[in-house]
Amino acid sequence: MRIFFILALLAITNPIHASEALFDQHFNDYSENLDDANDANKDGIFVFFFMDDCPFCQKMERQVLNQESVISYFKTHFLNYKINTDSDLELVDFDGNDTVERVFAKRHNRIGATPVLAFFDLNGKRVVRRTGFASEKEFLLLGKYMAEKAYLEENFVRYKRKHR
Repeated sequence: MRIFFILALLAITNPIHASEALFDQHFNDYSENLDDANDANKDGIFVFFFMDDCPFCQKMERQVLNQESVISYFKTHFLNYKINTDSDLELVDFDGNDTVERVFAKRHNRIGATPVLAFFDLNGKRVVRRTGFASEKEFLLLGKYMAEKAYLEENFVRYKRKHR
């Protein structure tokens, strides 16, 4: 009984699994996810593109994506998904086309590095993209940049300078 309790406690407190609270359930149909985001009056869709062996992806999950402030803000403003850039899992893209995660990720990740923090508008167009680790503060600012549609007026570097 004591071993079961310890294992349960470890599962709950494991920071990588805690980041799963951020991500929404879906059936790999991103065209349907767009409808869901519109119906829920979200500001868009956030996709965390990752690789299993990426140390910066793991660091994002351990230090940023599991933080209450991040989960609260992102759950309020976006539907949130994660995609493994090496996966052959089938999905339907925003336009209703059948593909696999690896191909979908390649379309939205020009350099091939991970993590990629991508935001899509309610039409399925990628409008904000950042590659690499972002601190909790910077990640929240990136979410705000998307939610406020500031990307229509200025790039993120200029927006970030204004909000120091």
